[in-house]
Amino acid sequence: MHMSQLTVEGYGTFDVPAQKRLVLAVEQDAGVDIMHACGGNARCTTCRVEFVDGEPSTMTAAEKERLSERGLTGVRLSCQILCDHDMTVRAISRLEGTGRPDPGATPADAITPPPEWV
Repeated sequence: MHMSQLTVEGYGTFDVPAQKRLVLAVEQDAGVDIMHACGGNARCTTCRVEFVDGEPSTMTAAEKERLSERGLTGVRLSCQILCDHDMTVRAISRLEGTGRPDPGATPADAITPPPEWV
């Protein structure tokens, strides 16, 4: 199985199965308490990350729409990105300090809604 390397600033570098959703890799492989309040469906923007290196050149239509709606720049939605190459991110949207009981429902293995790449 092909692996990609995911580096999360402050946490280390991890081998991640290719095509794994970034939100799941950050949470499960890197052990970061990343938020995903909507369950990884590109609705809430709580799974935001900043790319340090390796930012994908494409995004889903849902991600583009949500970021535009919220006026967010310089961040990406980790629920809408696949680990298909090496990347370095900064986890900026963490459960710690939110007062919430949990980060949200665990996202599905596949990107939801079904990705339309733009």
